[in-house]
Amino acid sequence: MPSRGKALVHTVAAGLLLVACSGRGHGAAIPLASFGAYQASGLASWYGEEAAGHRTASGDFFDPNGITAAHRSLPLGSLAEVTSVDTGRSVVVRINDRGPGRRDRIIDLSRGAARALGTDRLPVASVRVRALAPGSRVGIVATDAAFAPTPVHPAVPRSANDRYIVQIASFSNRDRAQALADAVSAQVLPAGNLWRVRLGPIQGAAAAQEARDAMAARGYGDAHILPAD
Repeated sequence: MPSRGKALVHTVAAGLLLVACSGRGHGAAIPLASFGAYQASGLASWYGEEAAGHRTASGDFFDPNGITAAHRSLPLGSLAEVTSVDTGRSVVVRINDRGPGRRDRIIDLSRGAARALGTDRLPVASVRVRALAPGSRVGIVATDAAFAPTPVHPAVPRSANDRYIVQIASFSNRDRAQALADAVSAQVLPAGNLWRVRLGPIQGAAAAQEARDAMAARGYGDAHILPAD
């Protein structure tokens, strides 16, 4: 793999490792060996545009449309499966913030996560939360099967020269797009009224898939791979 492709993948991986190990925020961090042991039932609230662009406990900029959540004790950067008791839908969220502030709630979802569960029209919803062990091959997607994470292996498009880009997300606000691009060494490209954040070019389908999975783990489940040319 050319040095640029390796550097991009290593930058993403290093950023994820720092987030997962930072331990910032309130509440005692759970040991790595206990990731898969945590389960709880209770109320989930959600937050949206009022916090857009603010720093989370992990250091990320909060994206209301991302699939993320705030939890009091699960390690920052870890994944958790949240299931709505009422709709039966499940979503895998990345823990990137600390909360909720109210003690009668067990998790605070991003608006995007609440929308995926079908609970974004309610101020609170009954949920079950289960931590996922490191290395779980799950996608940041909603499913109607409670406690059954859905494996995601997006097809990599064919490229004549085997060079790819990962389109991470699109924003209507350029500053937010640039903040994400700076955090993961990506580029911002205008597309009409939107700003697209793209990573690459990356040499090789395997490296592109690794970068895409890393972005999904950060909460950008819509990240997808495109041919570079």
